[in-house]
Amino acid sequence: MSMAQYYGTGRRKTSTARVYMKPGKGAMIVNRRPFESYFHTDAVKRVAREPLVFLEMQERFDVKVNVAGGGEAGQAGAVRHGIARALLVFDPELKGRLREAGFLTRDSRVKERKKYGQRGARARFQFSKR
Repeated sequence: MSMAQYYGTGRRKTSTARVYMKPGKGAMIVNRRPFESYFHTDAVKRVAREPLVFLEMQERFDVKVNVAGGGEAGQAGAVRHGIARALLVFDPELKGRLREAGFLTRDSRVKERKKYGQRGARARFQFSKR
């Protein structure tokens, strides 16, 4: 008997998360490490788990995540997006609730590039009249 597995890809900033969920007891593994030791701050841990907590399904799935690129906050956002998409594969009926809570929207905000001849994306070198 093969156990059902649900997959979702999540992205945020420059991070990409591949999320695999299967029915289980609520274990979470991120890049072959326990969830608790991979993410450091409580706020980031909360963000990553949000869709499962919102639907009260923390104890129903074992989640395995491969995440690459970006920093901790971006990776947590990517994991959150991936979990939401995997939940959609599990039950398409959840789409309305997940969409309403904003979990299915890919947060497209990324760092703006630095412009040539300037100090940064928007910052300019100080102008001196004399």
